[in-house]
Amino acid sequence: MTDTRLRQTADALIAATNAYDADAALTLFAADAVIDDPSAGHRFDGHAGIRNYVEQYFVGFHTVTRLLSIETIGEGRARIRVDFTGDFGHEIGLLDISVNADGLITRIEADLE
Repeated sequence: MTDTRLRQTADALIAATNAYDADAALTLFAADAVIDDPSAGHRFDGHAGIRNYVEQYFVGFHTVTRLLSIETIGEGRARIRVDFTGDFGHEIGLLDISVNADGLITRIEADLE
């Protein structure tokens, strides 16, 4: 997994969520992917859970995400610092994203600062 591929995946995820397009976002995830977001109080498993996450926290709160930085932290892993704005206000967050050999996201660990 190249740095360029990780950046493309991050950019595609941000574009899909900024467009409030849960279907487009789901195409970026492996079927058994997990989003672990302690700020939401739990984790979201598989496509059904991830759809729920996108619809609730991005579509529901009119969240707009802006990439601030991206750093490769291992093979197929990146730490993305993002700026979130929406109906909730403003937050800065870190997303640790793991991507498999097929280029699909397998895990996101979210941490809001």
